[in-house]
Amino acid sequence: MTDEKTLLYSGYQVIPSNFSLEAYKYVFKNPTTIIDAYKVTFAFSVIGTALSVLLMAMLAYPLTKKELKGRNFVSFLLFFTMLFSGGLVPSYILITRYLHLGDTIWVYILPSMISVWYTFMMRTFFNDLPKEIFESALVDGAGEFRIFFRMVIPLSKPVIAAVALFIFLGKWNDWFTSLLYINDPKLVSLQYLLQKIMNDIKLLSENSGNMSIQKDTSSIPTESVRMAMAIVVAGPALLVFPFFQKYFVKGLTIGSVKG
Repeated sequence: MTDEKTLLYSGYQVIPSNFSLEAYKYVFKNPTTIIDAYKVTFAFSVIGTALSVLLMAMLAYPLTKKELKGRNFVSFLLFFTMLFSGGLVPSYILITRYLHLGDTIWVYILPSMISVWYTFMMRTFFNDLPKEIFESALVDGAGEFRIFFRMVIPLSKPVIAAVALFIFLGKWNDWFTSLLYINDPKLVSLQYLLQKIMNDIKLLSENSGNMSIQKDTSSIPTESVRMAMAIVVAGPALLVFPFFQKYFVKGLTIGSVKG
């Protein structure tokens, strides 16, 4: 990558005039901390995405059954939570004092496990599936769980892939949860850790006029570090996207007007 002066005075370049890895050295100055953040972020992103998709699909599928009693009432309750919420303070009290999820990896997973928007998105897709094959399976003696896992899930790969990608990216980019609920340095997310690094750089740069620290801050590559952090954070997510690409466009068009 380019050095700091090239970025500031020559603009951004595809091919750097002066190749340097100083920004990456700064970001990975403490590799143990970065690796721990990667492990935590990868763990709750994968586990949280898998559990969220499964539970939302299991919630959305019964809502497609017109014979289900209270279906409209349940849908209203779900929709109501999209319009109104308890707020930040009640949520913080509930999660920390009653559920005791603070400083645990489960605080990244359990509170955000169900998204009403994605649940309705799945319900819309399930409604478009041919009902005849499900009725035939019921006549042949298949139960609802078997129909759901053997037929509904395989036929719903586009919506599942699209929702899984959105949830994974949302969890991978989560830093606010660490800010509120995590005090253990070994449990912070990658985004929060890198944001903290940038805040430290900004603080040092703003106080560079202090003669006692000027020598230490003169070599900090602030712009280069931002570019390096973007690669560090976005790299894994970019690797995941190609596996979902063939389902992504179809999943995004769910609910559109048919010709």
